[in-house]
Amino acid sequence: MTKYSKQTRLLVAVDCIIFGFDGENLKLLLIHRGMEPEKGKWSLMGGFVQSEESTNEAAGRILKQLTGLEGVYMEQLHAFGNPGRDPMERVISLVYFALIDIHKYKEQLSDEYHPQWFLLKDMPELIFDHEEMVQAALKNLRYKAALHPVLFELLPEKFTLPQLQALYTGVYDAEFDKRNFSRKVLSTGLLIKQKDKDKENSKKGAFYYVIDKSKYKDKFQSFLNFVPNPDNFLF
Repeated sequence: MTKYSKQTRLLVAVDCIIFGFDGENLKLLLIHRGMEPEKGKWSLMGGFVQSEESTNEAAGRILKQLTGLEGVYMEQLHAFGNPGRDPMERVISLVYFALIDIHKYKEQLSDEYHPQWFLLKDMPELIFDHEEMVQAALKNLRYKAALHPVLFELLPEKFTLPQLQALYTGVYDAEFDKRNFSRKVLSTGLLIKQKDKDKENSKKGAFYYVIDKSKYKDKFQSFLNFVPNPDNFLF
């Protein structure tokens, strides 16, 4: 078959943004870049799409190769294609992002590329346009969380209301009134109170809750009630 004539061949890469929650803080997973240019500097997990694989397959392969993580659901954010974004060659990057409970995957992390979790406010300087990618993913995450309870993907199966409040505080970089937050989140009808408590973080203990999966899809809009200034994230 004849190739398209007079067309420039470009490299296609994928970059993976992994947000994780450890029960107290929202974090971002970064690695030390293993190739030039900018070898050894902090980077997202990235690599090139091979001719025989889809972009989704490439994202999974690259994430496992660079961090050891596998079985992580990722979704595509969008493409970054500024002509000068990579000083080596013309590279278009398709950005993927994922939400994970850190505790579920901490045993998978390999040491080869020194993956490390960072608080978003402590994120180091990143190569190329990777910081722009992170900010785009965070804005998308805030937008989705303002519409439905996607942030539950970051929580363990059983969680406390203080854990949930800490998660929303980290995502939106905003403080929530404790009593008001609890009242509004319980009013959604999405949570089922458990009999046992988390007694490690306070003497009195906080009751555990689980998500009511039978109502999960039908109650998306209820979460607009307690997201701060939701119109700022609906674009």
